[in-house]
Amino acid sequence: MDFEIRKNRGPGGGRQLARERAAYFLLMEQGYSTREAARIVGINLRTGKRWRNGWHSPPGGRKAVPPIYPVPGQAPATGSEELPPAPSRYLQEHDRIHIADRLREGASIRQIAVELGRSPSTVSREIRRNRHTLHNGGWYYRPSIAHNKAKARRSRPKPGKIGQNPELRDFIQDHLTMRWSPEQICQVLRARFPDRPEMHVTHETVYQALYVQGRGELRRELTRALRTGRARRRPHRQAHKRASRAIKAMVLISERPAEAADRAVPGHWEGDLIIGKDGRSAIGTLVERSTRYLMLVHLPVGHSAIATRNALATTVQTLPRHLWRSLTWDQGSEMAAHRAFTVATDIPVYFCDPASPWQRGSNENTNGLLRQYFPKGTDLAVHTPGDLAGVAAELNSRPRKTLGWQTPAERLAKLLATAS
Repeated sequence: MDFEIRKNRGPGGGRQLARERAAYFLLMEQGYSTREAARIVGINLRTGKRWRNGWHSPPGGRKAVPPIYPVPGQAPATGSEELPPAPSRYLQEHDRIHIADRLREGASIRQIAVELGRSPSTVSREIRRNRHTLHNGGWYYRPSIAHNKAKARRSRPKPGKIGQNPELRDFIQDHLTMRWSPEQICQVLRARFPDRPEMHVTHETVYQALYVQGRGELRRELTRALRTGRARRRPHRQAHKRASRAIKAMVLISERPAEAADRAVPGHWEGDLIIGKDGRSAIGTLVERSTRYLMLVHLPVGHSAIATRNALATTVQTLPRHLWRSLTWDQGSEMAAHRAFTVATDIPVYFCDPASPWQRGSNENTNGLLRQYFPKGTDLAVHTPGDLAGVAAELNSRPRKTLGWQTPAERLAKLLATAS
């Protein structure tokens, strides 16, 4: 896209950048990255991110602005309404008031959980812990009393169970030295000391004693004996807390034709990238759902949206058109140019839900097999198209149990023979 950057935009703030803003979003639709689109239209990268993501606490007392790309499945904000507060990890007093009201109305625990957006076990545990039990075996739940109980129970810091029991601490440290996992250690503790609850801990307690700073319950060097060998804990990201990808006009997997789900009709593919060292190189992987046939996509100039689109469009031309009915991908930014890919190839692209790798199970399994050939932490740019073709041929010639011990290449050959 050719865009002439004005040398003198004059005063007036954002209203003077209407032309740049329109061009910026047009580039984003075409699959350009935020940095590249900002460079082309001549704006600061931070300005581009603010246009794309909106802001919750704008400077100068202005109103909050919603992101330009709303989260799929949610109605876009108008900009005039206030953003709802983020849900707390812990139940708040208004949550407990709602629980008490609904209990009096006879609502079930599952109904209450759905209304609060919580797990049923959270609501059940809250009632069990903080209710008041009567002498006759009955009970009642009062939100104010329950809230005070919960606050008192949550006071910190608390003495750790492992640090208070030298016998337990020595047992855990000795078995960590033997490279036992925390879960194995906890199961053996329960089996060896069934009548001593002070010797029972969960594996999460062991991890906390290893990773939480300042507790000093277990020696930090014992983290080297864990499977990962990490000195710091890597948090698990929760799907509902993930920021939405800057991919416009996504069509989710729920709208994919039913024939793709049962694998009866060939031509529906799953795709992804395997990433090399420092995220600088990548190889595209395409797996056909019916035959498990694998194709590898060479990405010599990077894995930006434009490079991925061009490489995929070239790769799909190597097979007959009737073997390309759809492509399912995760919500990676490398597929930001999916609409341009569909226009060029007439292949619709469907996107999985966030944090749902099982929706591309065949592709995920194949990527695990490919790591034997392309280990993590290596530069994938050194592999030539011939190298990729050889690896794909080797995997396509392996007999698969799910195919009745036929190979993907044999299955594909039958489809091609039938079509001819």
